[in-house]
Amino acid sequence: MEQHHGVEDHDGGPEHPALDNDGQDNDDAAGLRSFVQSRRAELEGQLAEWVRVPGVLGEHAKDLLRSANWLAAAFREVGFPMVEILPTGESHAVYAEWCEAPGAPTVLVYSHHDVRVSKPEEWDQTVPFEPVVRDGRLYGRGSSDAKGQILAHLWSLRAHLDQQSTRVITSDPQNPDALSLPAAETPTLYHPAGASTASTARPAVNLKYLVEGEEEGGSPHLAMLLEEQPDRFQADLVLFSDTLLFREDHPAMCVSLRGMVSAHLEVTGPEVDVHSGAVSGAVPNPAFEISRVLAGLHDDDGRIYIPEFYDDVAPVPDDFRKALARLPFTEEDWLERSETGSITGELGYTVPERLWLRPAVEVTALIAGDPVGISSAAVPSVAAVDLSLRTVMGQRVEKVAEQLRQWVRDTVGDNYGHTLSVDLETAQEPYWTPDHPAVPVLERAMAKGFRSSEVGRMGNAGGGPATLLSRQLDSPVLFFGTGLVEDHWHDSDESVNLEVLVNGAVTLACFWDELAQTG
Repeated sequence: MEQHHGVEDHDGGPEHPALDNDGQDNDDAAGLRSFVQSRRAELEGQLAEWVRVPGVLGEHAKDLLRSANWLAAAFREVGFPMVEILPTGESHAVYAEWCEAPGAPTVLVYSHHDVRVSKPEEWDQTVPFEPVVRDGRLYGRGSSDAKGQILAHLWSLRAHLDQQSTRVITSDPQNPDALSLPAAETPTLYHPAGASTASTARPAVNLKYLVEGEEEGGSPHLAMLLEEQPDRFQADLVLFSDTLLFREDHPAMCVSLRGMVSAHLEVTGPEVDVHSGAVSGAVPNPAFEISRVLAGLHDDDGRIYIPEFYDDVAPVPDDFRKALARLPFTEEDWLERSETGSITGELGYTVPERLWLRPAVEVTALIAGDPVGISSAAVPSVAAVDLSLRTVMGQRVEKVAEQLRQWVRDTVGDNYGHTLSVDLETAQEPYWTPDHPAVPVLERAMAKGFRSSEVGRMGNAGGGPATLLSRQLDSPVLFFGTGLVEDHWHDSDESVNLEVLVNGAVTLACFWDELAQTG
């Protein structure tokens, strides 16, 4: 059977023999779930405590350091023997390493602890950094993106270590009677609310965690960090944990990530803001011109109207397209969860295909004149727009940037001036997870973690440094996150589904265990 990018081409869903027919846990998963569920209040308490630290890049430099210190302490509490805080620009990354499993795979987990800027007046459930729990959700900035995802990892390790500590260790596999350490004599795992503070259990795989503090700013210093210490971050596999699930009751493995390049365009008209009553009808108004330029970005079919823009777009893999078609997607469900009002975009493609397989361009900010307060009733001298271009496999951000520059030069009228800046420093290339033995391992782990008989396939509509990590470390990247589109990333009232965090922790604990067994 031909396979592409970890996608199986078959008519039905993947089979998961580790699950019962009704989707119930097997013995190992049941034990892991019981462990995490019994300590769910501790998980909630930790997340709330961390959310209270407003680690906003560019606004709270000291709080970013406090956030890093909080996470470093949390890693040490789990038992990591080596934890370090690494300065990166105006922020700090946290690096934790536990590599005491000779011959087992080494996995580098990537995520981030910085959060997006918040406007308290736009929040209804609570203010951004005063977390509250309502209806199974914890509200607060960073609760889902991405502090909750990191805590799912920490609790997966606690569950995994607890499982390891209760297993009978034999010194001779051929002689089951030769026990070197009875399970009853194995010290228990450290629990934050308990009295035990030590454990001889260790992960069955070698783990490295790199949790940066600049992701929301485009990870400008990540490449330098990886280049300065290449041996430290080497791994057989990268697990990228800053992404979404399809739906809380239908897990889908993310196997692709779109690229991203940002641009800022300013169009100028008069030399200064001019009273509209004095010049109206005879003055070049940059607000009209920038609107005309933006309107020309798409044709009537929703395609991006930049010459040669689609020349390098790779064909849609047929097996992935079939996998997307099997997702239980409905427009009604999507509109309710995404709160987007209506569906637009490129004709000829489904919504999942538009999100994960096709390029896109969005306006993320637009300004002209006096947006706040009493209007000056003047024709503005400048209109400005921020653009976010999402690229797909086959495209390269440098070429897309030049195509945009040429299109703007050809489109802006002669009566106007303009400047266009494209941020290639923080641009990110698209990425596809290759066929790799760890892909079916993660799939089985997700089936166990979410008690599902089927695990679908999906992509990530946003960007991230997956290609950078893969290239610098010469390792494949797999994706697993616990976010949902309804979590309001980057928006007011961000929240996380706490049951999804539990399922995510069980998934990861199963993944570490089976990855060690399969090598």
